Amino acid sequence: MSRRVVITGMGWITPLGCGVESAWRALLEGRSAIGPVTRYDASTFATNFAAEVRGFRLSDFITDPARLAACRDAGLHAQYALAAAAMAWEQSGLGTRNGEPRYAGLNPRRVGVYLGAGEGCLDYPNFVATNLASWDAGSRTVDARRWAEAALARMDTRRELEQEPNAALTHVASAFGCRGPAFNCMTACAASTQAVGEAFEMLRRGDADVMLAGGSHSMIHLLGMTGFIRLTAMSTRRETPESAARPFDQTRDGFVMGEGAGVLVLETLEHFENRKGEVEPLAELIGYGSSADAFRITDMHPEGKGPASAMSRALRQAGIDPREPREGGRAPVDYVSAHGTGTSENDSIETRAIRQVFGPQAPRLAVSSIKSMMGHLIQAAGAVELMTCVQAIRTGWLPPTMNLQRPDPVCDLDYIPNRARNLNPTGGVEVCLSNSFGFGGQNDTLVVRRYRP
Repeated sequence: MSRRVVITGMGWITPLGCGVESAWRALLEGRSAIGPVTRYDASTFATNFAAEVRGFRLSDFITDPARLAACRDAGLHAQYALAAAAMAWEQSGLGTRNGEPRYAGLNPRRVGVYLGAGEGCLDYPNFVATNLASWDAGSRTVDARRWAEAALARMDTRRELEQEPNAALTHVASAFGCRGPAFNCMTACAASTQAVGEAFEMLRRGDADVMLAGGSHSMIHLLGMTGFIRLTAMSTRRETPESAARPFDQTRDGFVMGEGAGVLVLETLEHFENRKGEVEPLAELIGYGSSADAFRITDMHPEGKGPASAMSRALRQAGIDPREPREGGRAPVDYVSAHGTGTSENDSIETRAIRQVFGPQAPRLAVSSIKSMMGHLIQAAGAVELMTCVQAIRTGWLPPTMNLQRPDPVCDLDYIPNRARNLNPTGGVEVCLSNSFGFGGQNDTLVVRRYRP
């Protein structure tokens, strides 16, 4: 038996704001969160700008002293995940009130976590100092004993543990008492979409009643930025960073690094109905598709076969024929949240894949990339962009693709240039599709629709 799955809570930590409503307003207003890097001296870097989360304090989101104390050693990406999960948990109605559970029937062993969380930040100064202390210039070798002695003197055990990819998962499961299925995936830029999709499948087949799903990541540090600079994947518009992210524009020259977290509460409809009354579902997940390019690590398949396969699988599961209009002549989906990184390869291939899947309906789709405003949140990007779809359904508004001044002839879809679009006069938003394509060839797509009892 396949169960229906609804979204009952959402939490955002983004460069445009911490909280779904405030960040959503910023998106609709077309604000840019991109500016000079402040975490370290980036003045000599080819890319010296990024979209940082500013003014973040975990204590603004987790107020229970005991729970906050347990999280005191969490790395930055884990703190982002904890804050986003706290917002989602509260909105879902599964939290506490006056110290008592709001839903007494919650079974912790039927509550799981699935994150697409990246590795934590390397303790770079102490790591480099340790390496230098162990270097024997005469023999040009590393002295292992001296390395161990320097590491013991300089490095912090807890900070080292926080670099592990499962750290965010461990913190979230502990903070919210989730004793059910627990997974973390690292499939690059597709990770949190895959995490939500796999959590959705687990709920459909009855492995859990509730899942906290999403992702978190921060690569705004020396090694993270350097790696992508060496790949020539990031924009180098140092003079105009606020408009450097230009998805689908002819002048695009790479993506802009962002950071943050997005976590959703997914719940079987049956479980939700057992506690119905206090909250209503935000939307319903109805399709998930996944594929691998099996082509090259650094390049997408030029024909877009992998992305097209992921979209087709998700739409098939959702029961949507992408080449047929809906009742009233509307497009098969109202909105596509594009992966839209702003690299030459990604944007043109994603356009090609959308055209392959939707055929004659492709020109009628409304598509946009919020990376134009908040940068690329890497492993957190997919979950945040899925929540953009949920917000579109809830409000009837579609966020724009900013900085789209010179459309690329090979990117010839309706990318909602530079100004948010109100679909309420034409019936609002019913169905959305969200794409995430990961470095290495991972492709994942989710389909979400307005909840109908």
